[in-house]
Amino acid sequence: MPKSASRSVVVDLIAVLAAVTGGAPRVMTVEHGSALPSGPFELAHRSLQQGLRDWVEQRTHHPLGYLEQLYTFADKDRSGAESAARTISISYLGLAREQAATAGAAEWHGWYEYFPWEDHRDGAPPVIAGTLAPALAAWADAAPSAAERSHRGQRAAISFGLDGAIWNEELTLQRYELLYEAGIVAERLRREGRQETAGAGRPMIADHRRILATAIARLRAKIKYRPVVFELMPPTFTLLQLQRCVEAIAGRTLHKQNFRRLMEQQELVEEAGGATTETLGRPAKLFRFRHAVVEERAFAGTKLPLARS
Repeated sequence: MPKSASRSVVVDLIAVLAAVTGGAPRVMTVEHGSALPSGPFELAHRSLQQGLRDWVEQRTHHPLGYLEQLYTFADKDRSGAESAARTISISYLGLAREQAATAGAAEWHGWYEYFPWEDHRDGAPPVIAGTLAPALAAWADAAPSAAERSHRGQRAAISFGLDGAIWNEELTLQRYELLYEAGIVAERLRREGRQETAGAGRPMIADHRRILATAIARLRAKIKYRPVVFELMPPTFTLLQLQRCVEAIAGRTLHKQNFRRLMEQQELVEEAGGATTETLGRPAKLFRFRHAVVEERAFAGTKLPLARS
């Protein structure tokens, strides 16, 4: 019997559970930060989502709130190792307010540990100019033809905002896949037995970092046209706290007055009463998400102005 015919198929459920704590976007992980929570889909599960909820809550002891299907990963040799079974992973994106993970079961880690080039809140991260741009230039120069060298250079410029190109925060997945193709990230290097590149982010098992990149790209795009950011906020919050949450996800800063004007125009929040002191200045008003906006407008867009202040 041919080898391909003898391989069985295993369906795996993978969760990307995101939170924003203290202005830092974080993801729940297992195996000391090297993997996303996952588990096999079993026929006893009522649905894929219920199977995922049961598995994640059992393994991490953290309840899942908002949840949407992210993507199905079915590439061959995804694990980088020979296996008698073909693994198909169905991933989900969940949003939550961070709670302490059970000791020994799960840990929260910052997004930017895995993707240090994605946080542009204080300008372009040094790792781009110091490590990634030279490595991508060397990869482009190594192309077999002038046309391919030009093509690789253009891809690097567009993906990483080089040579006058504008940084696009939604290209998280494209950037990771480009680094993988160029042989810069550890997931590619360790398959080939080569030394890891310093500064290229914390690796994960199999293709879990690729799945995390997919989730980040999805969420960065989604906060611009759906009010999902409020799933990450406490019941009451200040407008500055809300802005900092959006900035943490996008990895970009927002213009303060434009952001507040937009909140008023979209009628996404309402005053909750009371105030809190955030800085040495005067107390800031507390707000809450106005849930009626979802019923009033089927497409309640936020259209957040992701521009530097």
